[in-house]
This record gives sequence, C-alpha cells and structure tokens, in this order.
Amino acid sequence: MVRLAVGNGLRADIWREFIRRFGDMRIFEFYAATEGNVGFANYSGKIGAVGRMNYFHKKIVQYELIKYDVEKDEPVRDENGYCIKVPKGEVGLLVCKITQVAPFSGYAGSKSLTEKKKLRNVFQNGDVYFNSGDLLMVDRDNFIYFHDRVGDTFRWKGENVATTEVADILGLINFIQEVNVYGVSVPGHEGRIGMASIRLADGCEFNGEILYKHVTDSLPLYARPYFVRIQDALEVTGTFKYRKVQLAQEGFNPAVVKDALYFGDDKEKAYVPLTEEIYNSICSNRRKL
Repeated sequence: MVRLAVGNGLRADIWREFIRRFGDMRIFEFYAATEGNVGFANYSGKIGAVGRMNYFHKKIVQYELIKYDVEKDEPVRDENGYCIKVPKGEVGLLVCKITQVAPFSGYAGSKSLTEKKKLRNVFQNGDVYFNSGDLLMVDRDNFIYFHDRVGDTFRWKGENVATTEVADILGLINFIQEVNVYGVSVPGHEGRIGMASIRLADGCEFNGEILYKHVTDSLPLYARPYFVRIQDALEVTGTFKYRKVQLAQEGFNPAVVKDALYFGDDKEKAYVPLTEEIYNSICSNRRKL
C-alpha cells in the first residue's frame, strides 16, 4: 500500500482525485531546479502548493517575487531602475540573491547562458540575483503556488493568461488525454490569443459542444482558447515539458496545419471545424474575437 508520494509538478485536480481514489495518503510537493539556488517543500500537504514561506528560510536564502512584463519578457522596474516586489496574492517572477549560502554555479561551457540567468541591480546597485524563469504566487497564508513559466504565459485583452491553469481546466474533460496550451498571434490584434493542442483519450471522439460549455463555464473570456488542434501525440522536451514554440509559429491556418482544427464559435455555442472561410474572416477582422 502506498502511503507517501514525493515529487513536483502535480496538478491540484489530480492531487484531489488521487486522495479520493486511494485514501488520505501523504503527498509532498516540492519546487526546485538543478541549477537553481532556491527551493521549497510543501511539508504541510496543502493541496496545489509547492511550499510555504518560512521566516528563517527567507532570512538565509534571500528570494523575492518581482513584477514581470510578459509582453516585453522582462522584469518591471521603477523610476530608479530597481525591480518591484509583488504583494501577496499577485503573481511574480521568482528571483533569489546569489550568495555563498545560495550560489549559482552556472552552465558548463556556456558563459552567455549563465549570464542570462543573472539579474543585476535588482534592489540596489551591484546586487546579483538568480532568475528562475518561473512565475509563482504567495497567498495570505504564505503558501507558495507555481503559476507558469515566463515564456508560456501570454497576454490577451490586457490580461495575463497562465497556460498551466487553462490546461488544468481543459484536462478535466473525460475525452481529453493530454493538452498543451499556448498563445498565437492574430493579424490586427495586440498580444496573443489562446490555442490548445489536444490528444484525445483512446476510443474517444472530440465533442465541440461539451468543450465549449466547459470552457465558458470555467474560464474568463480572455483566458478561453479560441482555437483547438487535434494531434496524435504531443511533443515534449528532454525535461518532459510540452513544446510550444513551433506550435505557436504554425498558428491556426488550416492551409498550413494539417491536423484537425476547431474554432470556438459563440453563435453556435460549440467548437466548429476551422475552415478557410472562418480563417479569412478572422484575419480580415470581419469576425470579432
């Protein structure tokens, strides 16, 4: 009988389902990176959290969450050129001061990549912080939650969209086995709009009406994926993260993408096949998004 599970990257919905199905087993989620100089452990078992802010830990390892501009892909700085700490409940980029206690050794044979992971003059002249590349959030009870990777979060209708949160919502549908969410550019529009690449569960068919109802019931308008791509397999990196860059570049053009494509049609209240006509009406701004 399994009594304890330790790991990282466990979605909150799977966590709850695991406990429901197998009993009240102990699950310890943690956050860390091989090259990173800061890590957390959810020792109290709070569902969905990767750890909890601890006064003594924060004294020894000097980390902060700072404001980050996802469109410019850089930290936000004040009039003096320094980074801005985010308040509790707000998502920010995790950075940690590089010290003897919390060193950053860098990457073997790649000085340029090592330098890219360093943020300088963060809160005062001369200080150097490790850039985790991750967006996290601390709640009022000091629990820490992973939000998204900085390259994965995109901006639409003036709002930041976390791909992991959208993917978690879509993953609750029984005919979806895997889902990869990313943002794509639309001619004549600022930012990027949501798109989801989906692998269907074995023996299941895509149901555009069910997906549309689930999405509209569960997500705010700006976070809804307007386009869906059906794939036989979703590509992952060497560290088992979904590949997004090529998918985002290919976009939603049915003349380019050979996989089945669907569009979230508000009039039909369903995801309908994305035709050349629909595509052209979107690109010419005749169909409002």
